[in-house]
This record gives sequence, C-alpha cells and structure tokens, in this order.
Amino acid sequence: MKKFRKVLDGLTTSSPGATIGSPSCGSAAGTPTAAPTPKEIDVQETLVSENFQISKTVRHGFPYQPTTLAFDPVQKILAIGSRTGGIRILGRPGVDCYCQHESGAAVLQLQFLINEGALVTACADDTLHLWNLRQRRPAVLHSLKFNRERITFCHLPFQSKWLYVGTERGNTHIVNIESFILSGYVIMWNKAIELSTKTHPGPVVHLSDSPKDEGKLLIGFESGTVVQWDLRGKKADFRIYYDEAIHSVSWHHEGKQFMCSHSDGSLTLWNLRNTTKPFQITFPHGKIQKDGRKESCKPILKVEYKTSRNSEPFIIFSGGLSYDKAGRRPTLTIMHGKAITVLEMDHPIVEFMVLCETPYNNEVQEPYAVVVLLEKDFIVVDLTQSNFPIFENPYPMDIHESPVTCTAYFADCPPNIIPILYSIGAKHKKTGYSQKEWPISGGTWTLGSQTYPEIIITGHADGSIKFWDATAITLQMLYKLKTSKVFEKPKAGEGRAAELVEEDPYAIQMVSWCPQSRIFCVVGISAHIILYRFSKYEANTQIVSLEVRLQCETEDVISPSETENNPCFSEPSSNSPQHQHQHQQYSTSPGTGTPDGIKDSIPCLRVKDRAVRIPPGYQAELVVQLLWVDGEPPQQITSLDINSAYGLLAFGNCNGLAVVDYLQKTILLCMSTLDLYGAADPYQRLTRSPRRNRQSTSGLTELSDNQQSTDMERSKSPTSDHVNGHCTSPTSQPCSAGKPRIPMGPDGPRLTRRGPGRPPFRKAQSAACMEISLPVSHTEESRENSFSRSRSSSVSSIDRETKEAVTTLQFGESYCRKTDALPTPCLWVGTSLGVVLLIPMSIPTEEEERMEEPVTIGPSGAVLMLKGSVLHFAFLDCMGAVVLSPYEVWRDLSAPEDPDRPRKRKLVNFSPSSSQEACGDGHLVVVCSERQAKVLLMPSQACLFVHNITESSFVLRADVVSVCNSVCLACFCANGHVMTLSLPSLRPLLDVNYLPLTDMRIARTFCFANGGQALYLSSPTEIQRITYSQEMCDNLQEMLGELFTPIETPEAQNRGFLKGFFGGNAQSFDREELFGEAAAGKASRSLAQHIPGQAGVEGMKAAASGVVGDLARARIALDERGQRLGELEERTALMMTSAETFSKHAHELMLKCKDKKWYQF
Repeated sequence: MKKFRKVLDGLTTSSPGATIGSPSCGSAAGTPTAAPTPKEIDVQETLVSENFQISKTVRHGFPYQPTTLAFDPVQKILAIGSRTGGIRILGRPGVDCYCQHESGAAVLQLQFLINEGALVTACADDTLHLWNLRQRRPAVLHSLKFNRERITFCHLPFQSKWLYVGTERGNTHIVNIESFILSGYVIMWNKAIELSTKTHPGPVVHLSDSPKDEGKLLIGFESGTVVQWDLRGKKADFRIYYDEAIHSVSWHHEGKQFMCSHSDGSLTLWNLRNTTKPFQITFPHGKIQKDGRKESCKPILKVEYKTSRNSEPFIIFSGGLSYDKAGRRPTLTIMHGKAITVLEMDHPIVEFMVLCETPYNNEVQEPYAVVVLLEKDFIVVDLTQSNFPIFENPYPMDIHESPVTCTAYFADCPPNIIPILYSIGAKHKKTGYSQKEWPISGGTWTLGSQTYPEIIITGHADGSIKFWDATAITLQMLYKLKTSKVFEKPKAGEGRAAELVEEDPYAIQMVSWCPQSRIFCVVGISAHIILYRFSKYEANTQIVSLEVRLQCETEDVISPSETENNPCFSEPSSNSPQHQHQHQQYSTSPGTGTPDGIKDSIPCLRVKDRAVRIPPGYQAELVVQLLWVDGEPPQQITSLDINSAYGLLAFGNCNGLAVVDYLQKTILLCMSTLDLYGAADPYQRLTRSPRRNRQSTSGLTELSDNQQSTDMERSKSPTSDHVNGHCTSPTSQPCSAGKPRIPMGPDGPRLTRRGPGRPPFRKAQSAACMEISLPVSHTEESRENSFSRSRSSSVSSIDRETKEAVTTLQFGESYCRKTDALPTPCLWVGTSLGVVLLIPMSIPTEEEERMEEPVTIGPSGAVLMLKGSVLHFAFLDCMGAVVLSPYEVWRDLSAPEDPDRPRKRKLVNFSPSSSQEACGDGHLVVVCSERQAKVLLMPSQACLFVHNITESSFVLRADVVSVCNSVCLACFCANGHVMTLSLPSLRPLLDVNYLPLTDMRIARTFCFANGGQALYLSSPTEIQRITYSQEMCDNLQEMLGELFTPIETPEAQNRGFLKGFFGGNAQSFDREELFGEAAAGKASRSLAQHIPGQAGVEGMKAAASGVVGDLARARIALDERGQRLGELEERTALMMTSAETFSKHAHELMLKCKDKKWYQF
C-alpha cells in the first residue's frame, strides 16, 4: 500500500493548472483566493501491477466466415472451422470454446478422434494440427507441414491412429496420429488409375474405408474416377470412370453400395457386384422438358446415405436445383422413401452433417438430426419427426441478425433486473421448434463461485436493441426492443430518412441505461433520441415529440430586442420565462420547407402522432429530434447523458449542447458550444464581423467571408483524409493559446467539401466524435478501411476548428464555484478541443414543485483544459471511492393506482438531504481525454495529478472501473494498447499491446465494465470478452466448461457367427503392420516437416490445471485401461473356450467317421 498526501493551501490550489498552461483554475466565479482552508487528502491505494493481467475469456456469436464442420458422436461435441483460422467447439449450453491457429490460415477440414478428446485440423497452408481437448483451453500438441503437396481431403477411421490425407496431385499419404509422422506407405495417383489412362484424375475429393472391410480404401478423384484400393495387396480392386465430376461419396452401411453426387445435379448409386455402370442414376430436381431432355441442374455438393432400422433409408443432399429457377434460395433436400422434402435456407450452405446414433460405419446408422452450417447461421433439423422441425438454438448465434453498431457492458447489475427482462422477453419467443432436447449436449459446465449479474446491450443497424444475460461467461438473449416502431414508415416519395442515411435511418449510435431507475435512452443516426421507461403493464399512450434546432443561420442579424428575450443563460435565482420561449422556438415545426423547396425546420423522421398500444417492457415516452436547417441535415449526436433523479437529459453534437427536462417535456437549454463559454473562452478567436457581437448571438454563428474560406481551404493539411467528406482521424488536438480559431461559414468550405453525389450527412465532423458518429456501413471492407490507425499531428485545422463538438457529458453533484460550501446538481461538459465546462442547475426538490416549477440553469465556466478531446468524467470521494450520480428508484408509472400506497419519487444520493459533514470535504473529479488524464479537487478546482497517457496514439475508450475492491482508470488506445492507471495518483499499473492492429469496428464497440472485464466486436458476427484482472485470470479455469468427459465407447453390435465367418476378415486388419516403419519404411523428409506444439505459458497453465486435475485424469486413464484389459481378458477366455469346444467337436467327429468307407457317407 502506498499513501499519497498533499497539503493544499490557497497558494498551491491554482499553481498546478498554471504550470501546464490551462485556464483550469479560473472558474466562472474565479479567484484563487476563494480556495478552502488547507486540507489533507489521504487515500490509501491498494492496487498494484500484480493485480492486472490481460486474457481472453470467451467468444460469443456465430463464427465469422465458417468453412467446415465436425461432430463427435460419442462425446456429442461439435467443432466449426473458419476462414481466419479460428475453431469454435460447442457442447451443452455453457460449453463454448474458441481456439485460433497462429498462422491464421483457413481451416479446410476437421476430424475428431472420436471419444479420445482430440481434434485434427487441416489448414489452407497445408498443415495438419492435432489439438488436445482434454483441457479447458485446448492446445496444439503436434503439427505437420506438407512442403510439396497441397492437402485437399482427410479421413480418420473410427478407433484408428492412422489418418489418410489426400492431395491436389491425387496422391494419398498416411499420417500416424500419435507421433504425427508420415508413413512410408503412399498411394500414388498413377498406381491408383489404369496405366492406359491418359489424363490426370484430378485432386482427391473423397477418402473412406469400406464398412465391409477396413483393408479397402475408397478414393474419389475430382474428374469422376473412383478407385477401391486394397491396402494389403497394394493394388486397385476396381476402378470406376464417370463422365461428371464428383463432389462427394457416401457408403451404405453394409459396404455393398455407395452413392456419389456430381456436378450436373445427379446422384449415382454403385453396386460393388457390377462397377462397369451405375446401378441407378437420379436427377432429384431435374425434370424432363418437352423436347425429352433433362433440365440442367446445379451441382450437388454433398450427399449422405444413411440407413434406418424401422424405415426407408435417408438420402440427404445440398444443391442440385435446376438453373432456370432464378432467385431460388439455397436448399437442403431430404429424400425418405418416396417423400422428398426441400428445406429452403436464408443463407448459402457451407456444409451439413447427419448425426447418427452409432459411431461405427458398418452398423445401421439411425440418423436423428442434421446439422446445417450456413454462411451466417447455424441450424439443427430434427429427422425423427415427419415435418422436420428445427431445434431451438441455445447458443447466441443471432447477434448479427442486423449489423451491430454499438455495445454497452454492465457488470454487477441489480440482481432482479435479469429475471424481469427475461420474463418480458419470453412472451415474444418464436414457437414451432422441436420438442426434443438439443442434440449437441457434450461437455460439462457449472456456475462458478464468483458470479454476479452482467448485462450486455447491443444496438443494431435496423434500430433494434438486444439485452443479453452475460452472467458467468455465458450469453443468452433476454429482451429485444425495436426503436423503429416509434416512427411512421416513410411513404414512397417522401424519402427524408433515405436521403439522410440511405438504408438505415434507425441505426443505433449509442445507448445510455440506468439499471436502478430502469430508464433507457437511445441515440439514432438520424439525429434522434428516444427515452424509454420500463413497465410490467401494457400502455396505450401518445408519444411526446420535441424538435430542437441546434443549428442557426449565419445570415440572421440579431437585434438588441431579440438578445434581451433570448439570453445565453439565466441566473439560478431567476424564474424568467425564457425556457418556455425556447420550448416554443425549438420544439415547434413552422413548416416543411422554404418557398425555394429547401428543407428547413423539419426532422429526419416522423413520430407517430396517434395513441399507440405499447406492450409490457420498455415503453417510449419522449422523442427528441434535431431539425434540418436551410437544406442541411442535422449533425449526428456525439454525446449523451441522462439522470433519473434530476429528470434531465443532455446531449450535444458539433454544433452545441441541449438540455431537456423529460418530466415536464420542455427544452431548458439549446446553445452553441462557443456561447457556452460566456466570457471565459480559453481560446483567442477572431471576431466574426465588425457588425456582430459574439455575446449577442444565440446558437452557432459562423463567418461566411469567401476570401477567408478559400484561404482556410488551401491551408488544409495534406495528411487529412477527406474521402466522402470524412476526416478519418479520430481525434483532435487543442490549439495553442495564441493560435486564432477561425470558424468556417456554411457557404465556404462546407459546400466545396461535399461532392455532388454524396449523401448530405457525410460531411466532415468533429474528428473526436468519429468513433461514435460514423454512418452505418454495410460492407465489411468499408467498415474496416474507415479507420486510420496512425495519424499525423497536423490534423487539418479546417475540421478541427470549424466546429467544437461536445464529446462527453456527465450529470452529478459537484461544486460549481470555488466558494460553494455544498455540492449542487451540475452538468460537466467536455469538448473536442479538450475544454471542460461546468454548468450549475437549480432543481426543485419536492415532487409537486418539480413537475410545475422550471429548472433553472446558471452561467458556465471553463474549469480546465486537456490535450485532445475529453472522453470521460468520474467522481471520487476524498477516500478514493467512486461517487455514483444521483438516481431515482424505479417505479412503474403504468401500474394501476393504489390509493393506500401512492407512487412517490424516491431519490438516492441527492445532495440537499445530505449532511454538512458528508459534503464538506469536497470530492475528486477524474477527467480523461484522448491523450491525458487529470484528477481535480473540488471545490478548489486544483489539479492534483496529471498523466500523459500517450503521445504517439490516442485513447478511444476510457472508463473508471472497480477492480479488486478498488477503482482504476482503464483506457483502450488506437494502437491496440490496454492500460490501467491507479486513482487518484494516475500511476501506470498495466500497459499491454493487446491488439496489434485495430479497426473501426473494434474502436466503435470496445467498452470496459466493473470486475476487470471488457468486450469488443472481434468480427461482424462475434463478441469477444476479455479480462484485465489477475484474479479473474486465476479463476478462469474454474469458469470455463470441460470439453471432454470420460464416456465408455459403445460396443459394436454382435455380427453373428455366419456374418463374421463369411463377411471377410475385417476385424483382423492390422494397420500398424502395413503402415509402420518396419513394413513401409520412412517417408521422404522433404515431403513434410513435423513441428512440435507450442507450449506457451497460457497453454501450460491450461494443461496443468492443478495437481488434482492431473491425478483425476491419470486415474480416469488407468480406469479406462483397466476396463480395456478386463474386456481383452474376457474376450481371450471366450476365444479359448470356443477353441476348446471346436477342438472337442472336431475330435468326436473324427472318431465317428474314422472307420467308415467313402461310400458310407
């Protein structure tokens, strides 16, 4: 523990601010002599660097760009490979593991070692990997890199340690799974085909051993050639040549027939008795045309031929539709006897797999489900019911149902909020699912000992909001809210929303949620805000709409009379009627346009103007929209805060700030950023015009001098990217005190920046707000490329200085003046130029007064300046603990009235009721910007600690979070670094280069939570959760699910004496004898290179999950071995008894027939 003490007096309170060149210490009231008496700040900091370690915890969502699928029928776990080298292994709910190949090469094929707790992956870089699944975090045990040949297909027979590997050249190699070394036994393509064949058969597309005889290997070549290879005799048993290319092959379980799917949409059935021609050719979807010819069909990419005891066999395949049916969706066809069922899919089919009861390929298969992996979805079809319903998916595979545009993460929520949201959301669940249990039920998972309620909120491009239960590293959807229902659907020809943001007018930009009061606020891309209240009851109400004109014309000349009626601020003590005047001015819509047809004073969307029935859950109460001005759309909202105790909502953009009283449904303040400064503007700015005075303007007034505009346009930095009117640099730097700031006019560069065909919304904005104000992009490429990782220090001044955006807002109890003895409600405002402003408010405390008396807002003052845009505010008490903002305890306004128990507002942490002692010591304020963090002491406004977070990059996200019963400042930088700083001293505790490269998607969705957790969108379809807490890293093994559970392998069915006697010697086939080094020799060293598994620190921790785990595994292994030895002993004894009986009968027969002549038989 380290103690930080600082004795403060009237002299030192203002000096720290002065030394760093900030006007911070002069507030609006501002004299240094107003400092309080000397006090001693005594904070015991308990956090040290050993409390922090960064690690990935779990990944949720649908695997991005999936490529292949595998299933272990005994362990009942499923694996999905992806194009980026990832593997997702799924079992019962809670068993969800993500692994990543270091190479990042696409996964071509997956093969489970059935019931062995291992997985083989074949990657596009021609490398085989063996993964150990007997640990909670799987690790690579061996790798084998092929140097001269490309891998196309792999096959691992059940209970075999020899893997068959087919290559692009048509050769088949054999790999020992235990040692991961190539056998010298190779089936060369020119030996497999006839010598008279003149053409190459193509790559190997199929390998499988005959169900009848394991010593026979069926090899399918792409050209249409199929060869059955006798492994013992090292020769071909038969060769089949077919005109159409082969895509897949599937055996009948008896081993007498197999089926092939072809590129012309046909299925051929072959009988081993006659391999000269197919036994049957069918075109399942090809009809005979009038001229007698078959329709041309698409390829059948895969077929599975599965038998059933009590019914006809199943033939299941993908593709094969006729070409003439344009626009048909991808299909999976199930042929069962004479019935043909075609299942249409929403996305292209990547692969499917039929799940069967038995792992043995020579037994009746008894299929019970089909797993279908689509490009953007994952479904399981129930085969046991005639209508083939799908199973309800327990995994959160629909996060990307509409593209995710923002995220929020709340750890340690009120415990009752999750069941309440679940009960509301459960009423809207889909029906028609299979009643059977989810078939992928492997692994074990238990709720960890250290769990607390966690909720993740995702906002989407279609305007929907999803609440997810994220407790104990799982993810389950609780409740879905559609914000688009608040608005009228745009009529054809109207197109106001379409002009603004094209396809997604309702896309969510940011959310603000108060779990205690259950008030929820949404900011949309069409410059709209929706405020929701939670209710358990249905409501029938009309939604109140307010319209705000946060943008003023530059040509208007403000007369003195107008100035008198519309002052910048009112004094806290005054009850002047200007708020109502503002309400009328800003919330009414005078018309839909000017006589010239230019849109003016209209919102982007139209709110429903009638009473609407709203179901239980979150119910819209208020919509605030920004208006078009002179044909220009409103700028996107860049900051938002809501406080349920105050009943206020504040938001800002690059034009200014607005404060709304959502209880009285009025607008209290609507003002440009420049006018917020009053006389305390920290920048030296050029006067706008000799005939105008800055103090006399209301709203944003800008210079429209064409000559100066041209000069400014020329001075743009060549390093600033203005593609589509965007400045891709996500930050801004403050001007120096002596540098003039020239506001740009709308007729100058604003018109030259936007090209003729570009949407009006995509103009350069405050660079600091890029992270949250980019329009929704529909292509992943544009999303990825819209973010610049490195940037020049000379960001174009035209973007940085024309508009000063409000980048963060925070309501709270604070001291607005240095002379204040008690804290009062305040609004902290941070701007893109690094300026922090403090706005005092006077709020009536009694409920009746609060609904009738106006809230008054006082003059603001610049408290301090930081480098870069201000990102975050937080309040600490003088002991270093977080001070929560006041809030109102939730009450259901839609509930029936109870005369005995009237619903009164219950406020928590509201300062007027606090005692003098509790508030007399002041408090600390943590302010973090893109480059710097500062800790202030209030009310003296003295800067206690300063830390420059980064010089070469900039902070994208910063939050004050609780970790290990203490608090710290957590930061995520654009260069991928995750940092934590102690509070209040701002000592660096953690600095890890976590993400080597970052992109706009991660920048937009990264967020921290209490408990040392964070998340971001790792791909368009997946959420990655991480921890930066050492304590959670230590407990992670306990929290993760076990992929492998010891299960006895089911016994093979008794084949019967006659079948065993006449069915060939399949059981006596010894692969070791054929493929081992003694018989086959060594493979060429240049053909493949063995790479031992990487035993990293994390892998070591996962593998050695405690001595107890090792002993348990050893005991299980010994038990398994003992069971196998016992079975072997029993079989040996049985064989000996059988041999003795046979010998006895043979001897008796010999004695009986000994003396008989030949003619007596």
